[in-house]
Amino acid sequence: MDHADERYLEAKRTVDERAFDRRVRDRLLAELPTAPRVLEAGAGTGVTVPRLLDWGVRAGSYRGVDSDPGIVERAQALRTAELDAERTDAGFRVGDLTGRFEAGDALTAFDDERADLVVAGAFVDLVPVEAALDAFAAALGPDGLVYAPITFDGVTMFQPDHPADDAVIDAYHQAIDDEPGRDTRAGRHLLDRCRARDGDLLAAGASDWVVHPRDGSYPADERYFLERILSFVADAAEGEVPAAESWLTSRRRQLEAGSLTYVAHGYDVLYRPEQ
Repeated sequence: MDHADERYLEAKRTVDERAFDRRVRDRLLAELPTAPRVLEAGAGTGVTVPRLLDWGVRAGSYRGVDSDPGIVERAQALRTAELDAERTDAGFRVGDLTGRFEAGDALTAFDDERADLVVAGAFVDLVPVEAALDAFAAALGPDGLVYAPITFDGVTMFQPDHPADDAVIDAYHQAIDDEPGRDTRAGRHLLDRCRARDGDLLAAGASDWVVHPRDGSYPADERYFLERILSFVADAAEGEVPAAESWLTSRRRQLEAGSLTYVAHGYDVLYRPEQ
């Protein structure tokens, strides 16, 4: 495991919290049973567990799968400590909610689980949309739900303006689209596929990452989050855009000075497949 990845996942927690569409979240909570069986694809460091508890889901079961075994190990340690959870042979318990994290491929790990909910936050833009919906539908029982918040949808913005913005961001998006299964416009394509498939698109809303300074500084660990985003973008543009190095230098100076703003557009989607 790259510890920078762990820090990035933890740093984006506050960014995610601001991004969630509250109307979609409220519809999700209204549809859930009292003690749901919850699965999570791409669980990362497991922040969905305290989030569910904060949202009032205090009973049931949770199983989170991530492809990185090191991240899975850290998720167990971090969330157990944060929640003062009781360790069990399978994972942990917090009151009436049991949970566990495991390493694996989320598109094959959940088949026929008969779950009430699959959570896939910032995940569906990493895998083929149709394959993800097939896998999630196969994991759900009657009236089961797919909640796919913060699904990226092809808009990346930095402020103040820079002359190389368009070229750098185009290279970044192209690098994403060149990866097998990835899609910079996954958000809109997810909406299209949910409408085309049997089932009900229950709710959808915008969920934009917006990070901006307050009085020259960034909340929580969001300065580090932005530094990682800059690195992702610059790595994609290196060798493709002549001005990429000067663009990165300028953006890092703005970050250090507390004057850089970043926006990435996404969608929250709540979908009930037909069973």
